[in-house]
Amino acid sequence: MNHLYKYSVLFVFSIALGFAFNMFLLPHEVLTGGVTGLAMVFGLLSPINAGIWLVILNIPILIIGWMKVGKEFIWNSIFSVFTTSIAMQYIPVMKVTDDALLSAVFGGVIAGISIGFIIRFYGSTGGFDVIGLVLTQKRDIPLGGLIFGLNSIVVFVSGFIFAWDLALYTMASIYITGIVIDRVHTRHIKLNLMVVTDRGQEVKDELLGNLIRGVTVMNGQGGYSNTERKVLYTVISRYELAIVKSLISSVDPKAFVSVSETVEVVGNFRRS
Repeated sequence: MNHLYKYSVLFVFSIALGFAFNMFLLPHEVLTGGVTGLAMVFGLLSPINAGIWLVILNIPILIIGWMKVGKEFIWNSIFSVFTTSIAMQYIPVMKVTDDALLSAVFGGVIAGISIGFIIRFYGSTGGFDVIGLVLTQKRDIPLGGLIFGLNSIVVFVSGFIFAWDLALYTMASIYITGIVIDRVHTRHIKLNLMVVTDRGQEVKDELLGNLIRGVTVMNGQGGYSNTERKVLYTVISRYELAIVKSLISSVDPKAFVSVSETVEVVGNFRRS
């Protein structure tokens, strides 16, 4: 994947996340989930900006992610967390609307879209995103639903510190964010991948060298050209599709690639 394109996407959606926090959620003391929500609590209760707390609280979690998920993921996450933190320093904390429910809904949608794309491009906003991704490597659990479960603690913190009506708005915002993340991220969805190429060995080596998937190689013949080709078949997660397309294109831009959603995978399919 083109690094400039990837970091441009991470940059834009990290700023959009800061916009959701400062313009929709924080002005009404409606929180988002997990470590980010705790950072927002500390930001509301202390003179230190929530963006600074976001960095401080994420340090130990990013260290865990470095060991469990990988260096590229953590570098992307650090980039995203720092971008969001800096954006929150400059985006004013002000109400777009006086209606707390509308702010919770639209703030949750914007946050969900932003986090979904950040995760889709192999990054995270730190916090429970990292923990959720570590856990989903072992089981096919929808990431948004998992994050919602982990984030429920923030609702109780919000209720005890602020007010229970705000806690309910926080619950609604977190729930909406989780739903939107699953629509954008969709890692738990599995895809059938078939590649027809003249450069079968090179494509196979590239896939095996960069993924943890097995690849089945078959002999094929063009029905019109009668040219001998290799047909490669594997199953990947939706999360890996962008990476796979980039790998195949770099080896054989003329390869025929077919992608379809699979209903179920039984057998030796690694989750991580």
